[in-house]
Amino acid sequence: MLDQLAAGFRLVGRKVINGVWRLGFITRFLFAVLMYSGTSFRRFGLTLREIYFAGVLSLIIILISGLFVGMVLGLQGYDTLQRYGSSDALGVLVALSLTRELGPVIAALLFASRAGSAMTAEIGLMKTTEQLAAMEMMAVNPIARVVAPRFWAGVLSMPLLAAMFSAMGVLGGYLVGVRLIGVDDGAFWSQMQSAVDFRFDIVNGIIKSVVFGIAITLISVFEGYDAPPTAEGVSGATTRTVVTSSLVILALDFVLTAFMFKGI
Repeated sequence: MLDQLAAGFRLVGRKVINGVWRLGFITRFLFAVLMYSGTSFRRFGLTLREIYFAGVLSLIIILISGLFVGMVLGLQGYDTLQRYGSSDALGVLVALSLTRELGPVIAALLFASRAGSAMTAEIGLMKTTEQLAAMEMMAVNPIARVVAPRFWAGVLSMPLLAAMFSAMGVLGGYLVGVRLIGVDDGAFWSQMQSAVDFRFDIVNGIIKSVVFGIAITLISVFEGYDAPPTAEGVSGATTRTVVTSSLVILALDFVLTAFMFKGI
């Protein structure tokens, strides 16, 4: 019994030490990425190419998901609001739900699944095929050439994708609420315009999406760079990217919401 208890404590201790070690390593990795970002910006074409792969190629899933989320909000919101005789406030409900919460969070989860996993797999494959080692032999820093452009591409793409997700969600809510159910057109837009504050609601939503973008891309490039150079290692790193990014997004969302909208 005591041996099993001691083994359990040793296992927990190893997990904690490994977690602290990886946290320190990822912090040093972030400083290295920031230090070599200047070199990357001087060759901005690299970052633009990564923005295309991470941002533009994610547009389809972001736009379609945003439309359907907005349509569901329209249906569920109308069902709830009409019980209290407030169905004209449907536009406010849809807009605030999307700009404050659902737009940044769902867009970040989709971005982590689509673009984050692709970044990890790409960098991990380059490590497995020794392309990163070859760069070092040719005096090319792989962090400046490979990692930093992908990092900044994700940070720049995330807020734009979240904004497009929210815009498509509002369109979906409008199509269901006004065109399908019959909520007054003028009330839908006018109440939305009067209730949504640009600085308080929209800017805070943008700040959220920027923080999510930094977290997702840092986890993605780190997992790819740290992946064991085997097929199983790259596969495991890709899975860790999606799982870790999703948990970090939800945790950060709680903290940011508490500070931004609850005044903690």
